[in-house]
Amino acid sequence: MATSSNPVLTRAGFAEARTSGATMTIGGTIAKTGALFCLLVAAASYAWSRASSLTAGADLGTLLLVGVLGGFGVAIYTSFRPEHARYTAPIYAVLEGLFLGAISAMFNARYRGLPVQAVMLTMATFAVMLVLYRTGVLRATERFKTIVVSCTVSVMAFYVIAFVMGLFGLRIPFLYEGGIIGIGFSLFVTALAAFNLILDFDLIEQGVGRAPAEFEWFAAFGLTVTLVWLYLEILRLLSKMRR
Repeated sequence: MATSSNPVLTRAGFAEARTSGATMTIGGTIAKTGALFCLLVAAASYAWSRASSLTAGADLGTLLLVGVLGGFGVAIYTSFRPEHARYTAPIYAVLEGLFLGAISAMFNARYRGLPVQAVMLTMATFAVMLVLYRTGVLRATERFKTIVVSCTVSVMAFYVIAFVMGLFGLRIPFLYEGGIIGIGFSLFVTALAAFNLILDFDLIEQGVGRAPAEFEWFAAFGLTVTLVWLYLEILRLLSKMRR
């Protein structure tokens, strides 16, 4: 079975799925991905609008907490219960939208226009990676998968360590600050998030005509997870470059 660094797609087992009923299609996956992004944008817009209210500080703090913890919990649940994705994926999109809207408003308050630039670059990166995949310039070979998966796991482990250190008041300078090392690290992680899209495209393509139709929601959820990560890394990179 093909492997993806995106655990929510790997868990689905697309390459081995078989069904005698309706099967997964590209069109269905695109439609469901679009639906999730509409929910995400709507929730993000609501969180963003709260930034201009008199109680913005308290509201944004609550939205950040609810969004990040709720979104993480739903993502973990969905990764283990992919058959429930049609119900949990929309919930994840709303929760993650609240988080993205709140954190984007915070970045915008410090760096005017930064979130808009990050959105544009995320969309452009997605389009470029899709073209590179469809034209065969970038292929999800076994070596490519191994490298991307290994690097992704390492980065995620590093983020967990940094989070735990933060609980004790310890900070890793290049993770939050600018400079050559900080910008270089963010460039690497941003590129890694983009390469994850290649693995996701490949695994989804394997499921078309083979996996059950309900996995379209799961595939859409997986792409949303990756794109959210990509946006956050681009946002972090752009903020470092402005310092």
